[in-house]
Amino acid sequence: MQNIIFDMGNVLIRYAPEHFVEREGVADPADRALLLENIFHSPDWPRLDWGELDEADLAARALPKLPPRLHAAALRLIFAWEQPLEPIPGMADFVRSCKARGCGVYLLSNASHRQPTYWPRIPGSECFDGAVVSAFEGCVKPLPEFYIALLTRYNLQAEDCVFIDDLPRNVAGAEAVGMRGVLFDGDVDALRRAVFGGDAAGA
Repeated sequence: MQNIIFDMGNVLIRYAPEHFVEREGVADPADRALLLENIFHSPDWPRLDWGELDEADLAARALPKLPPRLHAAALRLIFAWEQPLEPIPGMADFVRSCKARGCGVYLLSNASHRQPTYWPRIPGSECFDGAVVSAFEGCVKPLPEFYIALLTRYNLQAEDCVFIDDLPRNVAGAEAVGMRGVLFDGDVDALRRAVFGGDAAGA
């Protein structure tokens, strides 16, 4: 039995800060740049993934740097960037097909402490046998100890695992601990072939 390990952002759901800011209806390019600079591109944003800050901390740091007209949009972006949630087309069916084949299905994601609040709304999440989220570990991809945390928690052998991510550095991190890595570019049919080879038609 293979174990299929998924990243979340741009694998299961869309993660695109520029798109999220535009979705808020912020028309002025300078205002969009301010929101990106002080939220998603801020040095504090990665600290959410590390579990060093929560969203309230980020808001307290970001809002004083923004004009009041942007505060409402900033709060929505900080506390609810995933709303409305945008699944990656075809991935829920792929996850379900992996489960139907008897594969173990797991999540390994750099994400904040908020992740469990929206995880059940992601199509296909009901199929997962386990999840390891960076904020709860104090560790992120591509550090080897983060991948090892998942292997240890669920008693998995690295050589039995396929890891899927949209970032080359994270795929390389998985390969460094002995997993097979697959870089996902949005093409689900190519992903099936990469994971299951000649048996992809049955996936």
